[in-house]
Amino acid sequence: MIEIKKRLLNITAAIHDAEKKTQRTPNTVQLLAVSKTWPAEIVQQAVDAGQYHFGENYLQEALTKINALSGSNIVWHFIGPIQSNKTKDIAQNFDWVQSVDRFKIAQRLSNQRPENLAKLNICIQVNIDNEISKSGVSAVNLLPLAEQISQLDHIQLRGLMIIPTKTDDHQQQQLSFQKARLLFDQLATIYPNIDTLSMGMSADMAIAISQGSTMVRIGTGLFGQRGALNH
Repeated sequence: MIEIKKRLLNITAAIHDAEKKTQRTPNTVQLLAVSKTWPAEIVQQAVDAGQYHFGENYLQEALTKINALSGSNIVWHFIGPIQSNKTKDIAQNFDWVQSVDRFKIAQRLSNQRPENLAKLNICIQVNIDNEISKSGVSAVNLLPLAEQISQLDHIQLRGLMIIPTKTDDHQQQQLSFQKARLLFDQLATIYPNIDTLSMGMSADMAIAISQGSTMVRIGTGLFGQRGALNH
């Protein structure tokens, strides 16, 4: 518990420092704790330390934690690849889905969202560097997809999520984030609810914030090396 609280304070301080260095308004970058492979009791420790937004990649593992922590006021984000047969459980149990990259999935999530719940917050995942191995819509197909998604009844389109090419080249990282920011700004001029640019992880967080990220996804930096749970 002490270790997670200390790491959370350090990450928060690093976010604030990055905001200050690039003259961003304080507290405009949100931390999403990536809790995949970590059990409910570890997530609860992070909640006790003041963290409430958590990202999960694996549905069955996430559902176990969501049920175990149902009274903890957690905001759950699904950030992994989505198969059609998983949309019902995602629509019923999550507050955000950041990994939508095709209309069929968005349509299923909307249709399967329970009427008694608020609209499901959606980020479109963009394959910003056109990597064959990565999910995400291409930049050229983003606006047509956003137009379709924006018309769904139980979906609230909130922004974009990107996972750039893994590299230690800061210039390359910066270019990827710049491309994403331009797409985000373009989307925001069309849709008034666009406010979330989810990009940046432990290794490239400061560069992502300098290029306009509003949400950074941190796992190892908060929880340590990955646990060994089954997916």
